[in-house]
Amino acid sequence: MLHCRHVSKQFGEFTALDDISFELRSGVCALLGPNGAGKSTLLKILAGLLAPDRGEVRIAGYDIAQEPLRVKRLIGVLPEDQGLFDALTIEEHLELSGPIYGLSRKETRARSDALLRVLGLESGRYTYLDQCSHGMRKKTALAMALLHNPCVLLLDEPFEGIDPVSSVTIRDLLLTASNHGIAVFVTSHDLSMIGQLAGEVKMIRGGRIVFSAAAAELERPLEELYFDLVEQPAREDLAWLRCARS
Repeated sequence: MLHCRHVSKQFGEFTALDDISFELRSGVCALLGPNGAGKSTLLKILAGLLAPDRGEVRIAGYDIAQEPLRVKRLIGVLPEDQGLFDALTIEEHLELSGPIYGLSRKETRARSDALLRVLGLESGRYTYLDQCSHGMRKKTALAMALLHNPCVLLLDEPFEGIDPVSSVTIRDLLLTASNHGIAVFVTSHDLSMIGQLAGEVKMIRGGRIVFSAAAAELERPLEELYFDLVEQPAREDLAWLRCARS
């Protein structure tokens, strides 16, 4: 469903992505890595929001560089910046998104009602985005990504700033989507949630994939692998950091 072949991207002298290749036919694939490793850059390229310097991306057999409009009708994207408008309400975002993908007003309303209910946004549907919390904005963007029933979901940090109950709801929603044939590609720093969600795990460091395996084949806990292969936690005893009062 999703094919990424030899994708590279540079910003000046900085190499953001270096010869990335992988395929995702179905299920949930998680890309893990530290800030600046290339996760968001790769997701933007997969979504057609950024052009690679080299390589190609195909969604359901279509080259995103050659047929961008066709591909964008097949994907749902939760981007890094969320792509929301402060002067619109949560409900208005969904009402405007439906017709873009060919949904009737009736179908848009029915799907919107269901998504707002499931994501815990129903009571805030008339809230303008500039009055919404980070979590509400994130869930609004996710609802927009799901509204048109895409074949592929590309999600950048869907659990960031989300409360525990909503995180479980989103996890279950993505698992249901993948069980219904939707391919889900997700970046995240939440190792615990990814351990419950992903069927395949990839790790990126310095723009290169340094680890890739099916989750069922992991021989060690995900956290241990991440610390060994990607980034070790900094540890230092700050002698001055202590209560000086008796």
